[in-house]
Amino acid sequence: MRWSVVLAGLLGALGVGIGAFAAHGLEKNLLSQSLPLEEVADRLRQCDTAVRYHMIHVLALLAIGLTAPRASMCLRGAITLFLLGIALFSGGLYSMVFLGEMGHWAIVPAGGMCLILGWLCTVGLAWDSVTQ
Repeated sequence: MRWSVVLAGLLGALGVGIGAFAAHGLEKNLLSQSLPLEEVADRLRQCDTAVRYHMIHVLALLAIGLTAPRASMCLRGAITLFLLGIALFSGGLYSMVFLGEMGHWAIVPAGGMCLILGWLCTVGLAWDSVTQ
């Protein structure tokens, strides 16, 4: 599953880029849009949450991609769910931060559920290696 390592690298670079923009330019950008200060503060917090979850799950993708002894259903499930979780959870929050809307209200919670299920697949992956 080395392709997951490639995806982790690309998503990691994207996360660092978004995090850097959030730290050095996002507030000024939001203020230039004449948004109320409370909304600017909310969007900054949402971006921080999105980047944090994004990067934590990039590290999870990297770890399982580098250490999984063999391809398995649990490995594929964890990778797929982590990718979906990053896209839906962090992507939904990024959409709110940068576009002011996230689409359907269930995008972020659905992404969170994908991340939870990805961790449970990781447990299954570990269990498989212990029982083999």
